[in-house]
Amino acid sequence: MMPSRIALFISGRGSNMTAIAEHIRDGSLSAEIAFVAADREGAPGIETARTLGLPTVVCSYAELGRERAERALAAAVHEHLASWIVLAGFMRVLSASFVHEFAERIVNIHPSLLPAFPGSEAIRQAWDYGVKVTGVTVHLVDERVDHGPILAQAAVPIEENDTPARLEERIHCVEHDLYWRCLKDLLEGRFTKTGRRRMRREHP
Repeated sequence: MMPSRIALFISGRGSNMTAIAEHIRDGSLSAEIAFVAADREGAPGIETARTLGLPTVVCSYAELGRERAERALAAAVHEHLASWIVLAGFMRVLSASFVHEFAERIVNIHPSLLPAFPGSEAIRQAWDYGVKVTGVTVHLVDERVDHGPILAQAAVPIEENDTPARLEERIHCVEHDLYWRCLKDLLEGRFTKTGRRRMRREHP
């Protein structure tokens, strides 16, 4: 079986992208990175992707606007024959039309235990609220923000000596381990859907 081709969308450092690429390179994740897309030219992760020899696409929301940028992203997905879109720190809300075009083929990772603390400031919100446990969620993307069917979650207890920066670092470490493992199960067909739930199917 040919490995699935994935498009990775980033906005910043691309640390999840790098972690996924490492697991593909060492053979623990059977996938092929079709291309890495960024929403701005200055995203540090796009330079990392180029250093790794990965095809890159930049669709500047600032220059193109949301509608044209999304059209360019969609064209790249089709051109590069990507089967899945993997959001790896992509800080743009995708439109309903884009999500419909690639329905149930877009995956996201979020730094909280959804449905708690959706949105772009999840780590700070959890910290300010004073929760004792936060975490990481991998989910399919639907038309609502941080809302689609949950594929996997991992808890991250908040420790006595934590700071917001240290908590963020620990959450990123969990992300880097959880995301590739969940993608492996997803790409190998180990999820079946029941309503909002996607239950992992165990193989003998």
